[in-house]
Amino acid sequence: MLITPGQWGDAPQLIPVMERIRVGRLSGGRPRTRPDHLGGDKAYSSRRNRRYLRRRQIKHTIREPKNQRANRQRRGSKGGRPTGFDKTIYKRRNEVERTINALKNFRAVATRFDKRVYVFQGTVTVAAIRLWLRG
Repeated sequence: MLITPGQWGDAPQLIPVMERIRVGRLSGGRPRTRPDHLGGDKAYSSRRNRRYLRRRQIKHTIREPKNQRANRQRRGSKGGRPTGFDKTIYKRRNEVERTINALKNFRAVATRFDKRVYVFQGTVTVAAIRLWLRG
């Protein structure tokens, strides 16, 4: 989780969030820092994000917006290859969207009255735990 000001966009935060990932292994040892696959909507389709994911060898399914596709095609062979896209994996993106909407059902999360970041992070964490326990 990465808390940012409300007016910031999500897409520029992809790299800082990815740098913070630490998933413990059941058998012990060093935690994983790379997911098997990443899914995102059109907002995450930037050259910077795709380059970062390629460099870290993270497979991803991110829809390419029409304007980026048109610009790539207009450049011809210099535009590069079309991005790989799997519709079945992309459909699973709604699970994340539904979870975020469920978190926003908690009034304190949706309105963000908390002025301090650490208090708001605690509020979101408690809301996430409540969702997890209901599940």
